[in-house]
Amino acid sequence: MRKYEIMFIVKPDLEEGAIKTVFDSMKSMLEEQKATVTEAKEMGQRELAYEIKKYKTGYYFYFLIEAKDANAVKEFDRVALINENIIRHLVVKVEG
Repeated sequence: MRKYEIMFIVKPDLEEGAIKTVFDSMKSMLEEQKATVTEAKEMGQRELAYEIKKYKTGYYFYFLIEAKDANAVKEFDRVALINENIIRHLVVKVEG
């Protein structure tokens, strides 16, 4: 099994329910792709190091997942690029 760390930032101007919906939909999408979400954290609203799409803050979320292949990560990347509520995301393969 391969391990990946995923972090993504959601727009700060969404309502709390909409932010939770984005988090839940991304988590369920990973599980549908047969990835196991071993850790999921809501890190809250934080100030960005630099302005992204005219936003100075964003809601940070973190997943640690295990997957047999990279299909779940590829699908996450595709969906995160399409989702207009996600302003930035990063996927890192964990070695070891």
